[in-house]
Amino acid sequence: MKDLHSHLLPGIDDGSKSIEETITLLKKASEEGITDLVLTPHYIEMSKYNCNNDDKLRLLKIVQEEASKENININLYLGNEVYLTENFLELLKNNEIMTINNSRYLLLEFPLGNMFRNTKEILYELIVSGYIPIIAHPERYRIFQRHPEHMEEYLRMGVLLQGNYKSLLGKYGKDAKHTLKYFLKKGWICLIGSDCHHEENFEIKKMKRKLNSIVKDEQMIADILENNFVKIITNEEIGIRR
Repeated sequence: MKDLHSHLLPGIDDGSKSIEETITLLKKASEEGITDLVLTPHYIEMSKYNCNNDDKLRLLKIVQEEASKENININLYLGNEVYLTENFLELLKNNEIMTINNSRYLLLEFPLGNMFRNTKEILYELIVSGYIPIIAHPERYRIFQRHPEHMEEYLRMGVLLQGNYKSLLGKYGKDAKHTLKYFLKKGWICLIGSDCHHEENFEIKKMKRKLNSIVKDEQMIADILENNFVKIITNEEIGIRR
């Protein structure tokens, strides 16, 4: 598996608090079969989670050096999970937030409760500027739990969806679990990620069994687990099922 979403850059958000915790988690990830992983720290304007790109790159180098010392065989990349804002383009221009591996793809999150009224306008501005939004864990947002069919409007815009596979294992409650299953059956999920914050088991084998019981298309499973990740890292186009 290749993991697009994690919070293992130490000390800058609500994820890993130290390089030691990061290395422990990377060891577990490698042991459970994760070969590639994107570090996607939160970026929330007007909060303490606002580490800029220069500082993120400095921390990435430290993590890579320590992982190499421990013989951890995982390819590491950098991005952000950016909380929805009208200032995406300004933050990108000012070197505050980072797309996934400097590609066109930007991982973002919505409020878990009520949606911003101008959400679609914000996403549209990103898209016409050449970026491709990836919505993190769409199954966790209340609006889509109540009305999962509303996601079709976003898909038609060109937005991609990244589910948290722990939703399938019940971590976020039954509503998130049912919603992610719905999206998977529709073929709307392009990737799944761990959204790992702290020390825990990745449970990759258990996740794969769940995924195989929901998605019957082997090619789709390969795309979700690996192929679409590679396309994002290399800035290639991903086809969207609607």
